[in-house]
Amino acid sequence: MSEIKSSMEKVMERLAAMDAKGADRADTGLAEEELVREGMRRAAAYLNGEQLDLAADLTAAPPEKQAALRRGMFQTLARNIFLPRDEEQLGPAERAMAGMVALAGGSGELLRFLGELKKVLEQYLNHQKQLRQQLAEQFAQEMARLEGQLAAQTGMSPNLRPEQHPKFQEEWQRVLDELNSQYGRALEQYKEQIRQFLGA
Repeated sequence: MSEIKSSMEKVMERLAAMDAKGADRADTGLAEEELVREGMRRAAAYLNGEQLDLAADLTAAPPEKQAALRRGMFQTLARNIFLPRDEEQLGPAERAMAGMVALAGGSGELLRFLGELKKVLEQYLNHQKQLRQQLAEQFAQEMARLEGQLAAQTGMSPNLRPEQHPKFQEEWQRVLDELNSQYGRALEQYKEQIRQFLGA
């Protein structure tokens, strides 16, 4: 009877030890997630101008917490680098890139790489303007024909813009989707390389 009891006690001890290890792993995972979220909050504060030095924040943290904090900071900064609709939207991307340089300790290699990324974003804006202008020119001829028809029917001479053509927005959306797909893939490749460079 005592052998059965001692075997049962051993099984219970093993189960308790396994539960403790599982709880430790769960606690570690939760702690890491919280550190990632804290890194995200700090990067958001930096982007809003509330916090000035991400690198100092990172180095002030204990070494074992730095990787998770860096990962959270990178995630927030990377989200703020996107294909801009206009020149004003380049501002947040530039601020996010400056934050990445700070995280890398002012690395010249990363600085050069981010310079290339900024050129890609500027090129996207220029390409977008050119394509919209080309499309407007294509529709301008059709609008001139419509103006002539309306003038003949109503006796008034309307001034129609190419953007008012029913098919213009549909065609522009198709062109823009294609452009976003091309540049979006390039942007994601840049972000992935930056993530690897930062070890985030």
